[in-house]
Amino acid sequence: MSTNYTYSYFRVPKTELISESGQKYRNLRLNALQVSPSSFSSTIEIESAFTDEVWASRVAQSGTEVFICAIDASAATGPGSDSGNWVGQVTLHGPKSVHELGPPDASLCSNMDNDGEWWQMLSLFILPDHRGKGLAKRLCEEALNYLRNYWCPATSLNVRLMVKPENHITVELYKRLGFEVSGRCTLAEALIANGDAEYLPQDITDEKYSARTGLVLILHLSRSRNL
Repeated sequence: MSTNYTYSYFRVPKTELISESGQKYRNLRLNALQVSPSSFSSTIEIESAFTDEVWASRVAQSGTEVFICAIDASAATGPGSDSGNWVGQVTLHGPKSVHELGPPDASLCSNMDNDGEWWQMLSLFILPDHRGKGLAKRLCEEALNYLRNYWCPATSLNVRLMVKPENHITVELYKRLGFEVSGRCTLAEALIANGDAEYLPQDITDEKYSARTGLVLILHLSRSRNL
């Protein structure tokens, strides 16, 4: 694939164009589920059955902010180009209090701010053909800058995420962004925290769901008071 692409990064706006955004999100998500099924708790069989309304709700629902990396439309190379295609995403859920955040709590994780505003970061993904260009870091920075600059009134801002420890490249990316390992989580806790509890079986005592092997990383930020 050409290495001459330029990219743009943005939050999906919740406007009258949300149906179009939902379709673009669908295309990216199904592509991601197909090429990297082990990266997700859901499957392409489940999500390919979603209606247009479900996809629109995924990017429009209250308490969810979706950020996209797209091939820059201003860099079009002619008919048939990939201009405008969405190639990466990251999602934020919030704002929440520490009590609304869900497990694991401060008894299992260090450095938990009991009074500040909390967000859960999840679903970071870049399509394979566009990896190795720093897009994931830039996309995360777009999301974090949005939180710093546009949400108020709290000035104490915290972002939490959960990741598989064997995903070394992603863990190191988060550390470069300032995240610190705070504790460990189970797969069941990660699915619940990310809003995917419907993918859990009724019995979660199996080691797959109950072993405390996932990493919990936390980033503490300061928000500008000049809003």
